[in-house]
Parts: sequence; C-alpha cells; structure tokens
Amino acid sequence: MPFVERVFSGVQPTGNLHLGNYLGAIVNFVKMQETHNCIYCVVDMHAITQGVDVWGGPVELARNTREVTAAFIASGIDPSKHIVFNQSQVSGHAELAWIFNCVARMGWLGRMTQFKEKAGKDRENASVGLFDYPVLMAADILLYRATHVPVGEDQKQHLELSRDIAQKFNNDFADSIRSQGANDGLFFPLPEPLITGPATRVMSLRDGTKKMSKSDASDNSRINLTDDADTIAQKVRKAKTDPEPLPTEEKGLEARPEADNLVGIFAALSGRSKADVLRDFGGGQFSSFKNALVDLCVTKLAPIAGEMKRLVADPGHIDAILNDGADRARAIADETMKLSKDIVGFIRRR
Repeated sequence: MPFVERVFSGVQPTGNLHLGNYLGAIVNFVKMQETHNCIYCVVDMHAITQGVDVWGGPVELARNTREVTAAFIASGIDPSKHIVFNQSQVSGHAELAWIFNCVARMGWLGRMTQFKEKAGKDRENASVGLFDYPVLMAADILLYRATHVPVGEDQKQHLELSRDIAQKFNNDFADSIRSQGANDGLFFPLPEPLITGPATRVMSLRDGTKKMSKSDASDNSRINLTDDADTIAQKVRKAKTDPEPLPTEEKGLEARPEADNLVGIFAALSGRSKADVLRDFGGGQFSSFKNALVDLCVTKLAPIAGEMKRLVADPGHIDAILNDGADRARAIADETMKLSKDIVGFIRRR
C-alpha cells in the first residue's frame, strides 16, 4: 500500500513554554513546513495522564492549549498550509489507541523508561493513562499513517514502540489487509525519525548542568516565550556565569556548563555554530557577550511574545484555527479508522 509522506508532530499543553521548547522543537517545526507535509497537534489527551496538579485542571488545560497554538503561529507556522489542531477533537486518536492496546504487549510497555521516570517510586499510584501513554502516541502518529516523526532523545523509545505496534498489526492482520486491496499486506507504515540536525539542548540560566524547565522554582532559570523585552534582558543579564573570559575554541567550554549554555543559545538563535560565536567573542569578558546576547534574544523572542499576547487575547480566533485544523485532520483520520475497523472485523455503518 503506497504511503503519502507525512510528518506528525505533537506538543503537550502543560503551560509555560520556554526557550528550550522553542529551540528544541518549535524552530524545527517551522523549518519542516517548507519541505514536508505536516500535521501539528496540541496533544491535550496526553496532558491529563498525570495528576491535576501537573496539568492544572480544566481552565488551565484550555488556556494552555490555546497558548501552545499561539506559540506555533507566532513562531511562523502557517495553519492555512499545514494542519494545526488539538488531539481531543478527533475521536480516532482514542479509537485507534484501543485497537493498539490489544496489539501491544505488556512487556513492551514495561520497558518504557519515561513511565518509570514520571511515575517515580509511587508507581502503584500512577494513572493507567501514564503507563499507556506510548500506545496513544503510536495512535497519534499512525492515525494519519505518518511516515516521519521529529523526536528528541526522550522520545526515541516511544517511536520504536510505534514501529513495533505497526509491524505487529500488519503481521497479525496481513490476510485481512490484503483483502482490502493491499497486496503487500502493509496497512500502517513504520514511521522513521526525522533528522533535523543536532537538537539544541537548552539548560537552566541558573545551573548549566540542569535542563531549562517550567517546573524550576526560579522563574529566572528560564526565558518564557511570553516574557517581554525587559524581562528577557533582565534574565539574560542575571544568568549564571564564571569568572574566566570566554574561551577561543569549543574545547574550552567542556568544563564550563554555564558558558557552554549561553554560547549555545547565542549560536542557535543566530543560526551559527558555537565555533563561529567564539571567533567573535572568545577571549572577551562575559559582560560584553551578555550585552550582545540580550540584543539577540530580544530581537528574536520579544516579537513572538507580542504576537502570542495578541493571539491569546482573541480565543475565538485560536479556536477557529483549531476547529478548522481538526476538520482537516478528521478527514484523514476517518479514512484510516474505517479501513482499520474493516481490517479488524468490526461491523460499522456504511
């Protein structure tokens, strides 16, 4: 069965998108739309797999869903050319996840390291949804028979599971798939990771050994995408450094996590390499480098914050974008679900 090359990307609406989310994912989403057929999904069903204290409850979930959508658009994603929608509007995600629950094996899910990390020591009290999260992720991707998925290090294992589920479904129902006209017996593709170049790993502005995170108690540890120009400038100037001048070569950053982080941020925002940045600023003091970094961050990020503020002030406009995207996503998903049900043997309304 021929597959349309299609990219699926999802972001959880858990609030406080920051520079790490922008450089680690959204920047690549914007680039991908120039070369690929893309579906951008705000995965609100995934958000509720943890406790309400994590996702904030119904009011926060709706607000965060709109904020992520606003971040997509403010950063340059065009919802008229590519599909932008929230997951819960398309029932096929849940329907296909149930079929996949009956294809996936307990042992496969038991090896998922992210569940162990998120559940912590109190695994008996974790939700079934958190344990089953990777199966829903497989359904997200395969509902659109997506061929490529951009993934970070923490999601590679989940993509492998998606491939295992697709392969087992194809094997288990090979004869039925052929009866639907697929002579090769393949209904679902085995999605490939989309290589978008080295991901920018953004660390805390207060501790260069820890990832930038919305859960950090100090707001000064991160640059939020909603921060205005003055706040961005203040946070960069307060960012932790060390007393030594910047090195002239990358090797000199190895034992200096804070310096490495700030140089990496400058490189990513300017579209240059760390080596290029050090050619300009190596040997100098942090004060002059930070001034340049402030100017760069404000130039790149403040317009995004301004546009996000404008967009979230009009929730009806954002909802219209999500509704239109959901209609377009549903047209693809419904076809997959009709065929999936026929393959499995479910009787459905014709």
